[in-house]
Amino acid sequence: MLTFGIAAPINYVLRSEGWACKRLQSFSGQTVCIQIPPLVNFKMLIDAEGEVQQVDNSICADTALTLSPFTLARIFARESVAFKLIKVSGNRFFASELINISKQINFNMILEHDLSKVIGDIPAYRISHIGKHLIQWKIENFNRLSKALVEYWTEENIFLTKPTAINQFSQEVKNLQLNTEQLEQRLNRLTQQSA
Repeated sequence: MLTFGIAAPINYVLRSEGWACKRLQSFSGQTVCIQIPPLVNFKMLIDAEGEVQQVDNSICADTALTLSPFTLARIFARESVAFKLIKVSGNRFFASELINISKQINFNMILEHDLSKVIGDIPAYRISHIGKHLIQWKIENFNRLSKALVEYWTEENIFLTKPTAINQFSQEVKNLQLNTEQLEQRLNRLTQQSA
């Protein structure tokens, strides 16, 4: 799993946004576990300065945030819906503060600002926007591909079953059970009358 050196870039972003460190200082001493299966699973401790320090995975975390790599890409593309896809366990107040801080940090602006120091403002702006559009393009293609696969598996290959077909089958089974019970009752009455 990719866990080495993750605290340094997170601290760099937090230092770039000084307000974020100040908000995290109130959670000093608490730990968070970030899980992005199968790539990342690491724990961080919030220190007194509001920065993060990577800690041993054997330590029990106060809160855990679990998300997929596709959700992470959508977060970097600044899709507000992506934050609702993060699964939270443990201290929900701490987790919601971490998510709120992540919503407010503009990673593209930080990248663009750092690139502008090296290559200039206009190339940095263009590279930043190309990266943003590239991430958005990958997300849209993934969504199209997943919709096409679901349609293929439900319509063409019948690997998956539509909920309406399942409901219809369930209703037919219930009707068959009811008819069988009614037939059994009739047969019981007929055998009682003949006896």
